[in-house]
Amino acid sequence: MMNDKNSDAIWHGTTILAVRKGNKLVMLSDGQVSMGQTIMKGNARKVRRIAGGDILAGFAGATADAFTLFERLEAKLERHPGQLQRAAVELAKDWRTEKYLQKLEALLIVADKESTLVITGAGDVLEPEHNVVAVGSGGNYALAAARGLYEYEEDSEVIGRKAMQIAADICVYTNAHFTLESLEL
Repeated sequence: MMNDKNSDAIWHGTTILAVRKGNKLVMLSDGQVSMGQTIMKGNARKVRRIAGGDILAGFAGATADAFTLFERLEAKLERHPGQLQRAAVELAKDWRTEKYLQKLEALLIVADKESTLVITGAGDVLEPEHNVVAVGSGGNYALAAARGLYEYEEDSEVIGRKAMQIAADICVYTNAHFTLESLEL
């Protein structure tokens, strides 16, 4: 992660959560866009489908940077169809080594029917140990809530919505206007 004050605010201004359980994967985001202590927008879409709808992608960080990374990831997926992990590793390599991309400030969660990955600008492609992963300012709250609910709730969407509501109740940079995308597994 970057160490300057401006980067820290960008990295932590949202909440993205992915939950994989049973025959369904859900990815949710809050809708709040903040600049410092000001809420600029409350209904942003930070989760979307890419690669013809087969992959869910969410971002925390600078919007324009994330869209640039999504475009790059889609180009990698065109070169390596159906190989999300390979495309993610190729993107992470470029992100770490290309001067232009090194300045981009975002974290990505991407998922298909087989895997869920976190891609960082440090060159990391991380596959979570558990079937739940979250990033952003409310990420740890959503992650803890979802992991706590996971054993007791069968529906990944219910887990995701409850966990995101808990994050929204705690984190001032997370609101309760959720965007949800899902994939049947």
